[in-house]
Amino acid sequence: MEANVRWTLVTAIAPVAWGTNYFVTHEYLPDGDPLYGAAIRALPAGLLLLAVRRRLPRGSWWWRSAVLGLLNTGVFFALVYIAAQTLPTSLASTVMATSPMVMMMIAWGLVAERPHVRHLAGAGVGAGGVALMLLTGEASAAPLGVAASVAAMLLSSLGYVLAKRWGGEVDVLASTAWQLTAGGLLLLPFACVFEGAPPHLDGPALLGFGYVSVVATALAFAAWFAGLRHLPAATVGLVGLLNPVTGVLLGTLIAGEVLTARQFCGLALVLAGVALGRPVARKARAVRAVSPLR
Repeated sequence: MEANVRWTLVTAIAPVAWGTNYFVTHEYLPDGDPLYGAAIRALPAGLLLLAVRRRLPRGSWWWRSAVLGLLNTGVFFALVYIAAQTLPTSLASTVMATSPMVMMMIAWGLVAERPHVRHLAGAGVGAGGVALMLLTGEASAAPLGVAASVAAMLLSSLGYVLAKRWGGEVDVLASTAWQLTAGGLLLLPFACVFEGAPPHLDGPALLGFGYVSVVATALAFAAWFAGLRHLPAATVGLVGLLNPVTGVLLGTLIAGEVLTARQFCGLALVLAGVALGRPVARKARAVRAVSPLR
């Protein structure tokens, strides 16, 4: 049980860091270059982890890294960048909170992890909280931003479960490094073709990309995939609900966004959903020793 709690806390690093990423992207990173933004986020993070781990893919992990790099970093980062630039911080982060139920269904099919009724209840309660925070009418919901967030949620949910299915063969740092590096490298040629020259980065933008790449990417993804390695996908998905909690709180405390009573109730429901997903130790059954008949 203590190990489960420890890995849950490690996993929680990721959604909290991702929640801050929306604010940093929206406030400090250049607008209008989602492909470059995604590449600049992914590639330095991947190279940093690769420098730490110093191990290259072998065999099937070359194409697996490319697939996971596209799903979990390349296309995903570009979509998140668009969402962060077109939606308010609280709104963009809450859309991603619908992923627990999707992850549960995909994990059921791909890794035979049948969701527990408690996990399903947590996903339902969390989705109710998301709906309360999302459908407040206080923030404008740009269709492009909402579509980008939904697509990012679907692709990443599939990518996370695939990473869990394949991840037992290599260590977490290596597979995370390969995914991030592959995602960044695959994005660069598309960024050059469709966005032209790289965007000019001033001091705040460089600091912002430094934070996003090191903390919200290298550290966060290593923690997330470590959690997927040691916990059920359903539990990890529900821990991910801390993402909108962080986004909403940052929007309230730093960006000056107003937290309405309805959003506050939604926030409480989201936290309840996270609590329902916590790992529970199985009770050991007592076994009686029966003396053989003589």
